[in-house]
Amino acid sequence: MEQSQQIELKEVVLKSLTKVRPYLHADGGDIELVKISVDKIVTVKLTGACSDCPHHYQTLAGVEEVIKKNSPEVIKVISIDERKELKDE
Repeated sequence: MEQSQQIELKEVVLKSLTKVRPYLHADGGDIELVKISVDKIVTVKLTGACSDCPHHYQTLAGVEEVIKKNSPEVIKVISIDERKELKDE
C-alpha cells in the first residue's frame, strides 16, 4: 500500500471511529486507533468501561461494520487485547 493510500485510509478509519465514539462514551468507554497494517488489518484499543465489558466482541463487531462500510478495503478490525490473545495461543 502506497503512503498516500495509507494516509487516506487512516483518515477514513479515524472518521469512522468518530462516528461510533458517542455510543461508546454513553457507556463510559472509548476507542483508540493503534495501527493499520500493510495487509489492511485495523488494530484498535477499547478503553474505559469498554476495555473489560462482557459485550466487548459485539462492540468490536459494530465498530468493524462502520469501518468496513466507509473503507471496504479493510480486511478485519481487531482489538489490541485480541492480538495478545492470538499471540498467547
